[in-house]
Amino acid sequence: MVKVVILAGGRGSRLAEETEIRPKPMVEIGGMPIIWHILKLYSHFGFEEFLIALGYKGSVIKRFFMEYNSITRDFSIDIGTGTVDIDQRKAENWLIHLLDTGLEANTGGRVRALRKHLEEDTFMVTYGDGVANVDVKALLAFHRSQGKLATVTAVRPPARFGGLIFRGDLVAEFTEKPQAGEGWINGGFLVFEPGIFDYLDSDECSLEIDLLERLAREGQLAAYKHEGFWQCMDTIRDKELLQRLWQTNPPWKLWP
Repeated sequence: MVKVVILAGGRGSRLAEETEIRPKPMVEIGGMPIIWHILKLYSHFGFEEFLIALGYKGSVIKRFFMEYNSITRDFSIDIGTGTVDIDQRKAENWLIHLLDTGLEANTGGRVRALRKHLEEDTFMVTYGDGVANVDVKALLAFHRSQGKLATVTAVRPPARFGGLIFRGDLVAEFTEKPQAGEGWINGGFLVFEPGIFDYLDSDECSLEIDLLERLAREGQLAAYKHEGFWQCMDTIRDKELLQRLWQTNPPWKLWP
């Protein structure tokens, strides 16, 4: 099965209220870190091997997965013998590689650091700070049908402001910020062929500028258009929005 890279090493400075004590992928939505939500999305579509590119406060992410069984499952402890019996009915079938890619590396440098794990087959990459209801299995099939080195998932982000609906000269109601607000952007769900490593030559290289923009100029970047839900978590306001959605009907929760 195709491997999935989660970029989880950045400092998340725009979310400093949370990231002073934890890396951004560990900021919680509904009591679980956002990286868990991302893994749950991929595993819903059958992807179960993950490479997590660590950097800033990577030990916090390591600790979470080391303690994952006790956090997420019921278990019994025999105090006398120290035996722990974990409820296997709730087990995830995930194989997770937690890999240090440097404190200061850029996004392209983090992917480059994982080359030996990825250079034999198609792989996927996403950022550890956003959720969507992208059908990642369909995304992979689309990528393979295009025959290009890379595919980017294009999304239409929410507009910055809500809208007004009028009745004559009166305001009838306020509308939520529309999803299709400001044109198409890179939604962060990416598919790559190993040939992209020829474009990544240092820890400082950017996935977005040094790779994607160059591939676009060379006609090697396909676009999978996702019309559904997508939301990044750049600010505390974004985090609060996702928290409110989780408490009602989270559109990215495709798993049971």
